[in-house]
Amino acid sequence: MPKKKKVKKIKKVKKPKLPKKAKSSIKSGDKKSSIPGPDEKPEIKKIKKQSTEKRIYNLKDFVVYPKHGVGKIMAIEKANIGEIDIQFYKILVEKEKLTLTVPINQQSKLRPIATINQINKCISILKTKPKIKRTMWSRRAQEYDQKINSGKIYELAEVVKDLNKNTDIIADQSYSERQLFEKAYERLKSEFEAVLNTSPEEVQKKMDKALGRTNITENTE
Repeated sequence: MPKKKKVKKIKKVKKPKLPKKAKSSIKSGDKKSSIPGPDEKPEIKKIKKQSTEKRIYNLKDFVVYPKHGVGKIMAIEKANIGEIDIQFYKILVEKEKLTLTVPINQQSKLRPIATINQINKCISILKTKPKIKRTMWSRRAQEYDQKINSGKIYELAEVVKDLNKNTDIIADQSYSERQLFEKAYERLKSEFEAVLNTSPEEVQKKMDKALGRTNITENTE
């Protein structure tokens, strides 16, 4: 009987273990792997903030100060306070017979008056049905007051629309409701006047028509 040849077993060559950090940096082709290892923290790049530009207003420009409404820049003056030169706007709020002094470097609260497109959007808001809220009046009054003083023209239009009763009968509105309505109405009306450059009477007719208060306007004439 011929002897069986012994077949040598080929031993598997163990690959050297690489440290975890090294695994993440192994090249695949010509490109490095972008997947970080479990112990490797991903690199976070800081995004540089864009520098905010100050808006420059000129004399006779109309601006809106949220708490007081539309005003006109009557002067741009300088003053030395604590050995620091400060430039500021003198703004006349005619409706309130008030003159505001606003430093140019603290003008973040100011905004330019609305555009014609924004006025047209406000007219559309006034034409929509008022939202009826069932919450307590004290809470609603606070919300309305915040919207009036926000300086946002669309929120102002919403307050006028929601508090409009299509009537001039005092009994149909509480005293506080009527006060808030008139405050919002006058604020909105003054911005309409500045943008449209028309008389207060024409602006009132335009707003009352959108609100469905045409009978009230006719009775007051």
